[in-house]
This record gives sequence, structure tokens and C-alpha cells, in this order.
Amino acid sequence: MIAALRWAFGVACLIGIAMSATGAQSETNYQMLDFSQLDGWDADDHSAALDVFLGTCRDFDDSDWQSLCAVAQQQKPGSARAFFELLFRPILIEDGNEGLFTGYFEPELDGSRYRSARFKYPIYKMPPEARSANQWLSRRDILTSGVMDGRGLEIAWVDDSVELFFLQIQGSGRVRLPDGSFLRVGYGGANGHNYRSIGTELVRRGIYNAHQVSAQVIKNWVRRNPTDGRELLLHNPSYVFFREVSKVPSSAGPLGAMNRSVTALRSLAVDPRFTPLGAPVWLEKDGAGKMRRLMVAQDTGSAIKGAQRADIFYGTGDEAGQAAGRLRDPGRMVVLLPIQRAYALLPEDI
Repeated sequence: MIAALRWAFGVACLIGIAMSATGAQSETNYQMLDFSQLDGWDADDHSAALDVFLGTCRDFDDSDWQSLCAVAQQQKPGSARAFFELLFRPILIEDGNEGLFTGYFEPELDGSRYRSARFKYPIYKMPPEARSANQWLSRRDILTSGVMDGRGLEIAWVDDSVELFFLQIQGSGRVRLPDGSFLRVGYGGANGHNYRSIGTELVRRGIYNAHQVSAQVIKNWVRRNPTDGRELLLHNPSYVFFREVSKVPSSAGPLGAMNRSVTALRSLAVDPRFTPLGAPVWLEKDGAGKMRRLMVAQDTGSAIKGAQRADIFYGTGDEAGQAAGRLRDPGRMVVLLPIQRAYALLPEDI
């Protein structure tokens, strides 16, 4: 997946909010809807959604999905809506919890493949001994003991230790190199220590109230207080290592849980206990910037738990990060399933 720890999960950790893992243990209800009951269905760009669906549908193992994918490959842009309406049925899946939609993004940092006076903070690969240990050294030990020095474990060097810390929360990102090219990194493992919330620590110290804490607030505080800020980051013993993801071009999105690139504002991270990965999903997000569009479930996330819970991928870079960080809206999502599969979920007396 794009990250072992999603933006939504990262914010929750930062401010010390525990997002409950509900769903599979609760009673799950299935209701078949008509396409006319999907608010805004007629106005969407179904061709754009079909393009995204085609990016992962070839990876399905089940014969009904494979058949649909074969038909999808024969469609022209003007027939995309008819394709979905003819071969799918909308299923509203509910587990007793209200819909909640958050956002995530791919960070972009400035860096170099070589250390310099500007680029002095390393993005590390995972050492072999860490991979074989249930719990390895803490963040403090990794960064201060010299255990990583002289081993060629650096993938790249970046110019901002705070952004590097938040890259670890996201679990993947891009590095903009001095020549204008990009290097993409993905999650490569962790040291086995539990995340300790630095946002909660700021609240405990009386520096902020809980409702004031956000990723940007934390970044600003650390930069204004470099010595105490460094200690604050070391308060979290968890450490994430990376791997270079060279097969994904910089023009494409990062890899999702299906090991395929995700697409801004068309890809969702979902709970696969309820929503099959690769399935089209009709999203009705309320709140600011109301959204009505056909998405595709192509990713997962640690905080994405429940039938009506999803994370919207907003893209790469600061602007996408700001939009994703503001998002926490209600609404509903409706999964489009192959016809026979959809009917099989309904009670026998329907």
C-alpha cells in the first residue's frame, strides 16, 4: 500500500485520537440501490472512472471480475456509463457506523543522492539485522549511536528533518533531485516500536490544547524550537525505513495496496473486509467541497476500518497535503458489484 501508516492515521496519532476499529464484528447490512438513487450519478465523468478501473481490474482472480475486466477493455469513452449500469449493481453496505471520509497524499521533499551541506538528513534502507528482529533499536539509537554510518544504507539525503519525520508517518513519497528529476520511495519496514504521539506530548506539556494540534502546528513548533523540537521527534521511538520504487514513473501516482499506481481524486483506501479491492465505489462526500464521483477501491490504510470509512487520495505535494489534511467529512459510499455477486449478498427473502 501507499503507506503503512496513512495520513488519517498519522493525524490521529499526532493528536492522540484513537480511531475505533469497528465493522466486521458488528452486524453488516446490505441494500441494493438503483443508479437513480445515487446522488449526482448522471453528472460524473464515468470515462475517467473507467480508466482508473482498468488500471487494476486485470489483477482480479475471480472469474466474474475477470469477465467484467475483459468487457471494460473494449469500451469507448462514450459507453463507460452504460458499462457500469449494465454489468454492476450498487450495494449500500452498512455496519451501524456513520460515514467518515478523510484524505491522504504523497509527500514531496527536496533532496539529493549525495550528502552535502544542504542535504544532510538520510532516508535509510532497512538494515538486515533490523529485518530479522521483532523489535530493533529505537529512533534515538538509530539516529544518535552511529549504527547506520558507513554502511551504504542511504537511499537519498533531504534538507529537512521535520519533513523526513512526516514522510515516515505517510510511509511513502517523492524526492525532488537537484536536476529536476524525481526519486520515489516506499515503505520498506520498521523497527518494531509502537508509535508514540508527539502531539499528545505537546498537549501533556501544556504547550497546546488538544484541539489546536495539527501536523502543521507541530512542524512550526519544532522549527521554532530546534533543540527541544529535535527531542520531541526523538520522543517517538518508532522508525520507518524505505525502499526505492524505481519502476513507477514520476508522472504516475504512488503504488497502492494492489501494487498499482493510485490516481488523485479517483482512488480510495477502504476496509477490504467490506469493500473488495479493485471495485468501483460511488462516493457521496458531504461537507466543504461536496464530492459526488465514481472512485475505485485501490488502497488500504491502518485507520480505515468500517463499511462506510474511506480515505481519498489527493495527489502529490504540499497542495495535495493541505487539502488532504483538512478533510474529515460525513457522507456515504456505495459499492458497485457484479450482478450475481451483488444478489448473493442480499437476504434470501428478497
